[in-house]
Parts: sequence; C-alpha cells; structure tokens
Amino acid sequence: MTTQRGLVTRARQHEMLDALALRKLGATAGHVEATLAANPGLAKLGPHLPMGQPVRLVKGQEPSKETVYLWD
Repeated sequence: MTTQRGLVTRARQHEMLDALALRKLGATAGHVEATLAANPGLAKLGPHLPMGQPVRLVKGQEPSKETVYLWD
C-alpha cells in the first residue's frame, strides 16, 4: 500500500531492513535511515524483523557522490 508518506509493506521471515528497502525501493542509501526515523521502535526489534511486521518505507535523500581526483 502506498501512502503520501511512503510505502507500507510487511517484512518476510528473517528479513533485515536493508534487504526490505532494497527489495521494495531498489536501493538502500539514505532510505534505511529515513525509514528508521519514520518508524519509532523499529530498531528495538533487532536486526531481523519479525515475519509480518508492518514497515513504512520512506525514500530518503540519496547521498551526494563526491568526485575524488588522484592527481591534480
């Protein structure tokens, strides 16, 4: 189910939050942090989410990619 504040989905058995974000959003960078902020108490459940745990996935700001030059 998609809401204005994100996508609400349920975790699979022994699924981790980063795997859930990758499966549903296609990436993890920035999204995991935003999802943790939007779901109070989710981090207290541990690294493996309980099967059927509802999670509101939120698309976060993707980190900027800084170009590094080895030689000037």
